Amino acid sequence: MGSAALRVSAPAKVNLYLSVGARRPDGYHDVTTVLQALELHDTVTLTPGRPFSFACTPDVGVSAEDNLAYRAARGMAERFGRALDVAIEVEKRIPSAAGLGGASADAAAVVRGLAVLWDLKSDDPGLVAVARALGSDVPFFLVGGAALYRGRGDVFVRQLPSIDADVVLVRPAESVATADAYAAFDSLPAAPSPELRALTDALRFREIELAGKSLHNNMTPASQGLVPAIGEILDLLSADAGVLGAAMAGSGSAVFGICTGPDVAARLATEARGSAFWATATRTTDHGCVLEPA
Repeated sequence: MGSAALRVSAPAKVNLYLSVGARRPDGYHDVTTVLQALELHDTVTLTPGRPFSFACTPDVGVSAEDNLAYRAARGMAERFGRALDVAIEVEKRIPSAAGLGGASADAAAVVRGLAVLWDLKSDDPGLVAVARALGSDVPFFLVGGAALYRGRGDVFVRQLPSIDADVVLVRPAESVATADAYAAFDSLPAAPSPELRALTDALRFREIELAGKSLHNNMTPASQGLVPAIGEILDLLSADAGVLGAAMAGSGSAVFGICTGPDVAARLATEARGSAFWATATRTTDHGCVLEPA
């Protein structure tokens, strides 16, 4: 292990397609989802050769021991029998409790960073095992780009062509607790989801307009019932001529729009901030957690 600090980029994600099914005997739900990574990212810095410490800035209201990135470090040490003589710092840019996968990305960044520091092979199955134990979205961030997952959202099916698009992200002040969203989902009548083929074909043939029309998230009614502002944002974005499609990210409360260009994404982000929402313009990316230049 060297002594130089290692910085890892931890990207946000959106769900281009999310179809949640019935609750399974194990308490989870069957999930089919297409995840897409974004340029918006947190930065995780690992400095070896120091007593183990963990810091997250700004504070997201979670104790260090409950932070998923901290748990990733502990999980890696247990899995590979290594000492945690490393200081870990997480610099947050991705808003928490928004459905954008920030906590999962941070955890994957710790897994990726420790794998590099410990000279582990990038395809070591232990890395995915640690990631899956932490949460459904964590394995995706080891690969990134666009990918189809099933199971409870943690079973990799196949990589898909990453869409090349400008994206606006808008989040209301209210968050949606995942457990509350799923409880609300279970209380609503089941509704069928559209065929996944339309979206996968759009990605395959690089048809961004069709991709925008094929966005789907059947968690939206449940989360919108908890946070009505989600519906307000969806209406705001969908009504704009520069938006090819809009959907909620994960179980919310963030909403994203696929835009015709960077000027549209920037304008919509500015307008949303003027309405007291958190908002930013970003782009899709074809990678997951990667090392940043020193």
